[in-house]
Formats: sequence, structure tokens, C-alpha cells
Amino acid sequence: MAAPREETRGLFSQGVRAVLGSWAALQIAVEHGFGGAHGRAKAEWLVGVVEQYFHSNAALELDEVEDFLAEVLNNEFDTIIEDGSLAEVSQQLQLLFARCQRGEGPALTEAIARLAQRQQEVGRAAAQARPAEGSSSEEEEEEKPEEVMDCSSPGPLPDPPPADDGWTVVRKKKK
Repeated sequence: MAAPREETRGLFSQGVRAVLGSWAALQIAVEHGFGGAHGRAKAEWLVGVVEQYFHSNAALELDEVEDFLAEVLNNEFDTIIEDGSLAEVSQQLQLLFARCQRGEGPALTEAIARLAQRQQEVGRAAAQARPAEGSSSEEEEEEKPEEVMDCSSPGPLPDPPPADDGWTVVRKKKK
């Protein structure tokens, strides 16, 4: 009975990798360097951390998984996820883990295959969203036509409207 347990544990690891790999917010954070120079290594590290988190904690609630992922992404990638994907990813991970616990190897394999296909699509989309090399916001601003503001004076300023509150407007005398 130890062999099926090890097999499903390995499948859960593949599933975690596929879920995180198909998570657009994480992949964009990695592609844009939010994790620093070691962003890809941090994403790989995250797979092991999430797997260990599930194996070390019994009966995790959805909000516990969301909070854990949110904290890791904030700490390691300086990223706060507000697109609703935290709940979706947490739910996917919980479903995979439940299938792993029940020993549903074929169902896990099928789910991982679907996630792997989605992972490729997300990878392409994240790569397309990456800014071009050498591009910066300063360069983009330089390409825009400059707006010219006419600062020449059309003549003397008009008198301000009379104050009804008893105050007198004092002007500087011209030299």
C-alpha cells in the first residue's frame, strides 16, 4: 500500500507545479522580475513549500491556504494579488490534495494534464506581456509629442471681482 501513496504524493507535487505554473499572476510576477534576480528559483521553491504546507497541516481551510499564498507572494515577490485568483488557486490545490489523499491516481493524472496545457498558454501570455528589452517609461514618454503650454501674457490681468465680504484686494505696484 506504500507504493500508491508515494505515487499520489509524486502526482501531488506535479499538480502543485502545474497549478502554480498556470497561475497567471505568479507567472507575470516572475516574468517582470518582481522576485528579483532569483524570481524563477523562488517560483520553484514555492512549489516545494506549498507541497510541504499541505502535507504538514491537516484539514486546511480555503482561507488558510489563501492567506499562506498571499503572505508568500507578498514577502518573496513584493506582489499583492487582488484579482480573485488566490481563491481559485487555493481551491485547485485543495482539490488536488484531497484526490491525493483518496488515492485517485487516474483523476490526478487527468487534472495535471489539463493544468499543464493551461500552463503553456499562461506562459505564452506572460511572455507577451513582458516589456520589450530596453524599453522604459522614460523612452515611451519621449516618443509622445510634447504638449506646449503658452505662457506668454495676453496683457494685463483683469481686475478681480469686487469682494462682498469687506476685504480689500492689495496689489503689488509695478516698477
